[in-house]
Amino acid sequence: MDIEQRQTEIIDHFVKQAEVMEAASLSALVLEATSHPSLFAFSEILSSPNVHKLEGTRYSSSRDLLRLFAYGTWNDYRSNAGCLPALLPDQVRKLKQLTVLTLAETNKVLPYDQLMQEIDVSNVRELEDFLINECMYVGIVRGKLDQLRRCFEVQFAAGRDLRPGQLNNMIQTLANWVCTSDNLLQTIQEKIKWADAMSEAYKKHRKEIEDRAEDVKKSLKLTRPTWTHEGMKRCTLKLEG
Repeated sequence: MDIEQRQTEIIDHFVKQAEVMEAASLSALVLEATSHPSLFAFSEILSSPNVHKLEGTRYSSSRDLLRLFAYGTWNDYRSNAGCLPALLPDQVRKLKQLTVLTLAETNKVLPYDQLMQEIDVSNVRELEDFLINECMYVGIVRGKLDQLRRCFEVQFAAGRDLRPGQLNNMIQTLANWVCTSDNLLQTIQEKIKWADAMSEAYKKHRKEIEDRAEDVKKSLKLTRPTWTHEGMKRCTLKLEG
């Protein structure tokens, strides 16, 4: 079972549970979801009506925590730790994994120094162990560790939840891509037409040359003298005399 199918099943499980739970139980559900080792998308749980009802209650910090795991990073948590519940080790690991995914969204070459700062690790060995054991082995990223250049080259990264407003940007990006593709296709079609026209012109020119060559051959045959037996005999006698 691939990671996307597995995630879909886990999300459905938590969404169905959220639909029948009240505030206190939802707080425990958020803790379970954000600690789950195979779950990396949270916006569907966050959009549950019962989760929305946590706003303004003494459990509102659980909704804020869920929003952080949907859209935020480890540095976001450190900046707002005073307003959020303390994280368990599994949650810390999950948020750092999500931070790597966020960085991989926009950059395919991630410097070690940037990664160490963003996920708060103190040395290269610890960073590489995290990338191998907690990211690549889990299947959320694929890439190459370049110790010489001190960077991680990203070949694949699982997508995170779309942040508010990000969907419009993505739609615009796709629209621009479609427009560029249409222009490129039109250019290619024009090049094909030009190539076809040039091919036809070449064939026509070659046919004209071949026809002229054939006409020249016919003309030479018509103008070349014909030697009869008597003529050749007279010519021979003349030469002997």
